[in-house]
Amino acid sequence: MSAYNTRAGSERTQLSSTPIWARVALGVVLIIAGIIVLGDVVVATVISAKIIGAIAIVGGALEVIHAFWTKGWGGFLWQILLGLLYIAVGVILFTQPVAGALVLTYVLGLMLVASGIIRVVLSFKLWQEAGWIMLLSGLLGIAAGLVILTGFPVTGLWVIGFVLGIDLLFHGFAWIMYALVPGNGTALQRP
Repeated sequence: MSAYNTRAGSERTQLSSTPIWARVALGVVLIIAGIIVLGDVVVATVISAKIIGAIAIVGGALEVIHAFWTKGWGGFLWQILLGLLYIAVGVILFTQPVAGALVLTYVLGLMLVASGIIRVVLSFKLWQEAGWIMLLSGLLGIAAGLVILTGFPVTGLWVIGFVLGIDLLFHGFAWIMYALVPGNGTALQRP
């Protein structure tokens, strides 16, 4: 048995030892959070931008501090500049969350289009290995990116919150389904 399979088996055992009620409770909490977020996606988008801004400020400050600890490393100036850039972006996102959300949404739209184009190109190379799935995925990525970009700037006010809400819902359903699948330490397991 390979190291990968051994590790995956031990992780499964650790997850299976978690009580069923805890997995279901986590799923229910995530679903409720998703519903709350979807209830007001604009507020969720603004809060997300503020949180990302705060994290960028902390990360930038740590980057600058680290630069002084590792002066002999040779990348001192680059590390200082990167840290200051993180701090600047973080301050903008934190103090101007609506404008920051607009920028993040625009970047997300561009990334979806670029990623979709790359997947479409790769699909033809991988056509023999079910490349049609990659083609479909790429076309959907391009379509999603174009929906975001053509609806901009209005989409900038709801896309991040909407994506977060949907992610929370699916994550919650996944935990509940994992808890109820036979063989994962559930009561549904047959002797």
